[in-house]
Amino acid sequence: MTDSATNAVNLNGRKAVITGGAQGIGYAIAERFLKSGAAVSLWDIDAGRVEAAAEALSSLGKTDARVLDITDPDAVDGAMAASKEALGGFDILVCNAGITGPVAPVSDYPVDAWRAVIELDLNAVFYCCRAAVPLLQAQGYGRIVNIASVAGKEGNPNASAYSAAKAGVIGFTKSLGKELAEQNIAVNCITPAAARTAIFEQMTEEHINFMLSKIPRKRFVQVAEIAAMAAWLASEENSFTTAGVFDISGGRATY
Repeated sequence: MTDSATNAVNLNGRKAVITGGAQGIGYAIAERFLKSGAAVSLWDIDAGRVEAAAEALSSLGKTDARVLDITDPDAVDGAMAASKEALGGFDILVCNAGITGPVAPVSDYPVDAWRAVIELDLNAVFYCCRAAVPLLQAQGYGRIVNIASVAGKEGNPNASAYSAAKAGVIGFTKSLGKELAEQNIAVNCITPAAARTAIFEQMTEEHINFMLSKIPRKRFVQVAEIAAMAAWLASEENSFTTAGVFDISGGRATY
């Protein structure tokens, strides 16, 4: 997907927090948001990467870097307040950070690994939304975009923790979206097929090939394609849709 193929999305003056913003999907979303007129605060646990990402993107607009572990609710609360102050406001939350965990059958799946995947991929989404919602309610406007996965809709074999966590994100998004439906706060999630990012380093080649075999488009989704969808969901133009699940799976999921 090239710049010449992109449509303009108006995020002028909006302030966004993006978890896992140092690379991959999060970085692509930050880049698209900045090009659309937003300011962004990138959250990541990797200090070197997030600071380098913010520096690389700074020519596109106002960027802020926050180093934190989003599985710590107190750290999330503190970072939310700090990001709002640094950006001069807060309108958009994108919950993107995640891990795949090991590829293993349930009978061999390590308990500690299960807990780590659920904590980051599901519980941290709750922590971030819990911190964001009061701020958005106070101003009567907001957009939340959670990055789930097609695995949460269909379940990937030997990826039980990841599939369960992403299914949880989908259910949580529907619940929160309905909870806030009478307010001008839209809460939606995206369910991508796999994108070739650093997260592939956590997977076996066999598992990667399995995921590709399930995609009728016969390719992995590009991070810029996910970012394009996220930009519209985060915009004021998305004035009616909430509690929605937006498929971008290359035809794999059809419901």
